[in-house]
Amino acid sequence: MKFSIWELLVIALIVALLFGTKKLRSLGADLGSAVKGFRSAMTDAEKEAQKDVLDDNEAKASQVIDGEVVAKKDVSQKA
Repeated sequence: MKFSIWELLVIALIVALLFGTKKLRSLGADLGSAVKGFRSAMTDAEKEAQKDVLDDNEAKASQVIDGEVVAKKDVSQKA
């Protein structure tokens, strides 16, 4: 179901008449700040997940020289 530009304009006009432009402006500002907060939280979660993966990889890593394990980090010593 596609809407033409005229139908969308009529719907926007009806919404503006029902709620008023000040209410719509504040609603838009609130929605924008919510989206900004969500994006920030998602970015922080991605960084934390990448950090956890790197920490896990470092904990499991072994230093191998000439086929012998020289040093192995303990997985239980996580800070």
